[in-house]
Amino acid sequence: TPLRFFGFRSNNNFPPTLPTNLRSKKQRKRERERDRMRKGVRSPDKDRQIVEHELQETGFSPEPEKATNKRVEEEEEEDEEDESVEKIFESREVPSWKKQLTLRAFVVSFMLSILFSFIVMKLNLTTGIIPSLNVSAGLLGFFFVKTWTKVLYKSGYLKQPFTRQENTVIQTCVVASSGIAFSGGFGTYLFGMSERIAKQSGDASRGFKDPSLGWIIGFLFVVSFLGLFSVVPLRKIMVIDFKLTYPSGTATAHLINSFHTPQGAKLAKKQVRMLGKFFSLSFLWSFFQWFFTGGDNCGFSNFPTFGLKAYQYKFYFDFSATYVGVGMICPYIINVSVLLGGILSWGIMWPLIETKKGDWFPADVESSSMHGLQAYKVFIAVAIILGDGLYNFCKVLSRTLSGLFVQLRGTSSRASLTIEEDPTASPYSPKQSYDDQRRTRFFLKDQIPTWFAMGGYIIIAATSTAILPHMFHQLRWYYILVIYICAPVLAFCNAYGAGLTDWSLASTYGKLAIFTIGAWAGSEHGGMLAGLAACGVMMNIVSTASDLTQDFKTGYLTLSSPRSMFISQVIGTAMGCVVSPCVFWLFYNAFDDLGLPNSEYPAPFATVYRSMAKLGVEGVASLPRECLVLCYAFFGVAILVNIVKDSLPSRWGRFVPLPMAMAIPFFLGPYFAIDMCVGSLVLFVWERVDAAKAGAFGTAVASGLICGDGIWSLPSSVLAIAGVSPPVCMKFLDAATNTKGTKMGGKCEPWDIHMYAMLWYPLQPWCPHLSGFFTSFN
Repeated sequence: TPLRFFGFRSNNNFPPTLPTNLRSKKQRKRERERDRMRKGVRSPDKDRQIVEHELQETGFSPEPEKATNKRVEEEEEEDEEDESVEKIFESREVPSWKKQLTLRAFVVSFMLSILFSFIVMKLNLTTGIIPSLNVSAGLLGFFFVKTWTKVLYKSGYLKQPFTRQENTVIQTCVVASSGIAFSGGFGTYLFGMSERIAKQSGDASRGFKDPSLGWIIGFLFVVSFLGLFSVVPLRKIMVIDFKLTYPSGTATAHLINSFHTPQGAKLAKKQVRMLGKFFSLSFLWSFFQWFFTGGDNCGFSNFPTFGLKAYQYKFYFDFSATYVGVGMICPYIINVSVLLGGILSWGIMWPLIETKKGDWFPADVESSSMHGLQAYKVFIAVAIILGDGLYNFCKVLSRTLSGLFVQLRGTSSRASLTIEEDPTASPYSPKQSYDDQRRTRFFLKDQIPTWFAMGGYIIIAATSTAILPHMFHQLRWYYILVIYICAPVLAFCNAYGAGLTDWSLASTYGKLAIFTIGAWAGSEHGGMLAGLAACGVMMNIVSTASDLTQDFKTGYLTLSSPRSMFISQVIGTAMGCVVSPCVFWLFYNAFDDLGLPNSEYPAPFATVYRSMAKLGVEGVASLPRECLVLCYAFFGVAILVNIVKDSLPSRWGRFVPLPMAMAIPFFLGPYFAIDMCVGSLVLFVWERVDAAKAGAFGTAVASGLICGDGIWSLPSSVLAIAGVSPPVCMKFLDAATNTKGTKMGGKCEPWDIHMYAMLWYPLQPWCPHLSGFFTSFN
């Protein structure tokens, strides 16, 4: 799953360094071009055009020029043979699509889907920033099955070797399964329907629907498969005819190909060893921290690193291994943008708006009330999200339409050629490489019938239209029908746009559904719940559609059958429809404060999506004073910043911050941005000291930090359900509070580290006036 923040996804994450023979083609081509320029030799295509012109004008054939062209072509053919990926695997048999779908692949996929579902769920419920886990999924899948086959080989029971096609099936299945943890809305629209979030938003009277394991699983099964069938008939057009790049799918394919070369296998073993080492360190660190969290706001995660005043405004380092790892994976500009957004909001804006208490908003409202400061935090962030999303939606849509127009015009012009002018027979058309020929042949070998895809879409759409109104009576059947009529077009646009720009706008289409369906239903007919449910329907369709086309591209480059890719995606989606709700249900029952603003799992996006639904149904009349003006201003600024970023040359535009990333800490706080910037700093220093090792092992180290801390969520949830509480509460006090306790006869012994930390034991009742601050130790 690509990088996601605020429901917006970026796939700009790259795998570790690949073996030289898999990535030197462009470099060698550039070197040949430089050599030609020095020698005065033109490119072969240009030379052919000149030869053709001279033949027409004079009737003579310049033999020296032909000889030069022939030498250049021979050199290119020799280089191509050296660089060809498929020639490395030419001697290995490509298994049939049925043999690519092995039992061991799906057993490993199921294990990894549980692991990654916990990781994605934790990230979803904390900040919502989810990095790409494709590299980790491919790497761990390779490690587990390679270990499995090695044991079977030594015991003499190995029947089928581990292939790159099977590795691709595992990666596809795991990413599809863990992707449901994102598109399922557990931290956004689905949890936004709950009474807990409704009370925070102050609109519980508008309706709510609390989570329940049964209806969540049913809902996901009804809506998650439709997108898969919508793009199946377009796979050849997307991958072969239009030759869309799908950078994330291409990068994943190169990574898997490299694993199955001798050099790549050695590197993969070292990467797995590094990942395991930091996985263990991260897990043990989380386990150690747990002992000091026996109460509200206790432990290292509430360490006032920059002082208590800065801590009050969320400026502190919370010792989270997860977000240090996320910072190592995310591009530098995202981490810096998040930090700048935190400084702008919590360092400047909120302190200034607080001074307007009693003027702009009532002085007696709670800090979490949507009629007070919280409204500014949420709706200004929403304005930035909508401004950035609208700009990127228009940009990607315009590129999609223009690219589609060019492709269709090129296709029609080729179709109008006569047999004599057939470009495949013309010496002046670009020659297809050996790799492309072999990949195209295998990609077209196992077809998925169009009637099957269309029939599946119609059957699932009809079933969904009949079932969903019984789950959400506010969501009328004709709302769903309109969504399903529009969905294939939007799914195609999203999949095509992802192939061009590497961005998926699934959440943007979901927000569009919130506003349109919510406004259509109206406030009196449950428009808020109808809009949130419609968001889930739309988001699942367009998200799975772009994910499947990415997988088709990966399969094309690894000679994996489209049938095996489709079946793996279906099985992974089915796994996710069961695993993700169960993981969420574990969190929901283990942590009573799930979704509350200052809890360990605040689920910030649930409030944002609920607020969007409220805005779509009620309008802006309920906002506090000057809130609407600020929203308009930041909406415009978000669009303007994007225009400036895209207008500048790339060497300068890459330094312009991303508005979407800046919006994240507006209501959450900048503490996680500090963690991410620490991760960026670690990677930056590592690259300066040893760039080769940083490129090869940086992603493995980051993945280990994320996975170790993420999997700790499982035992911590089990301990919470079992009623086992941490034994110690570590809190920090200022000197005045501590002195007050001492004067009242207490024996509080502080640790003087610029501020004071204290552990309180009820068996020795010291500082009784502070008993509300601390929890027990037995």
